Amino acid sequence: MAILSNQWRVPTVVTKSNDSLKKPDQRTAESLLLQGGIFWNAGIFLIQAGVLLKALAEHAPDILLSCQLSMKSTTRDMHQGHLFLRPEPASFKACRSQSIDYAVMEKHSSVVVMKFDGQWSDVGSWNAVADLTPADEHGNRIVGNGLVVDGKHNYIHEPQRGVVALGTSNLLIIDTPDAVLVADSGSAEQVKQVVEKLKSLGLSQADLHRKVSRPWGWYDGVDAGERFQVKRIGVKPGSSLSLQKHHHRAEHWIVVKGTAEVTLGDEVFLLSENQSTYIPIGEIHRLRNPGKVYLEMIEVQPGAYLGEDDIVRLEDDFGRLEPK
Repeated sequence: MAILSNQWRVPTVVTKSNDSLKKPDQRTAESLLLQGGIFWNAGIFLIQAGVLLKALAEHAPDILLSCQLSMKSTTRDMHQGHLFLRPEPASFKACRSQSIDYAVMEKHSSVVVMKFDGQWSDVGSWNAVADLTPADEHGNRIVGNGLVVDGKHNYIHEPQRGVVALGTSNLLIIDTPDAVLVADSGSAEQVKQVVEKLKSLGLSQADLHRKVSRPWGWYDGVDAGERFQVKRIGVKPGSSLSLQKHHHRAEHWIVVKGTAEVTLGDEVFLLSENQSTYIPIGEIHRLRNPGKVYLEMIEVQPGAYLGEDDIVRLEDDFGRLEPK
C-alpha cells in the first residue's frame, strides 16, 4: 500500500516500472524476496484529493486538463428520480490512457510504502483467476461445464456450453459469448498483445462485448450476417430508448416478455407478449417500457448498413443528442 503526501519523505527503494522489474520471472522474484525489504505493489493508494490534483498538475498535466474540460461542460438530467452528471464526451475521450503508477506514483518524491497484511490478489491474468478455483487431483481447475480427460494442470472457464479437453496439459481455455481463448498457461501475460492485435485488425471483440449495457437496459447481439442482424433487447421498467430513425435499416420487433409502448411516426400503441410490429427505413420511432417488470424483445434488423452509428437521435433521456 502506498501513501502519497505533501508532508512525508521516506528514503525507500522504488523500482521503476520496466518490464523486467515490474513482472519478474519466478527466479528473479524469489531472489528479490530473499533480499528482504522488497514488497509487491498491491495497487492500493491512499491520497487526499488536493494532493492528487497537485501531483497530476506536476507529472501529467494533459490528463488533468482533459478531465477538467470534460467536467466543466457536463450535462445534467433526471431519470427515474436520479440525477445523472455526464462528462463532456469529446474531452473525456481525448484523455491519454495511462495508469496512476506510471503517470504519478513512480515520479512523485513524497511517497510512503506501507506493509499490508490483509488478503489480496492481483487478479491481473487468467492464471490468477485460475488460482481462485480449487484444483482436482490432477491439478485441473474447472468453472462451469468443462471436462478434462487424460490431462493435467488445465483451467477451463465455461459458464454455458460444454468444453472437453482431451490429453492436454497446462492450457487455459476461456469460452465467452464474445470469443474463445486457448493459451498455454505460460503465455497468460501476453493476452494484452492479443487485444492490440485484434484492434489493429479492426475486430469488434477488442472493444465490445456481445451483450452491451445501455442506460435504459441492454442489448445482446444474437446473430448477424450479410444484410441482417438479430438482437435481444432488455428495457428497464420506466425507461425508454431515444426517439430516433435510421437511414439504412428497417426493424422488426417481437415482444417476448412484458409490455412495450411503441411510438411509430404519429402513432403510439402498446404491444404485449407474442405481439410484433415493423419499423420501416427512415420512420421516426421509440421504444418505452411502461410496466413494472423488465421488457424483453427480439429485434430483427434487415438493411444495407447495420452499424450503431446509423442512429439519428431526435430526443433522448440520457443526454446523447449530437450537438447542432
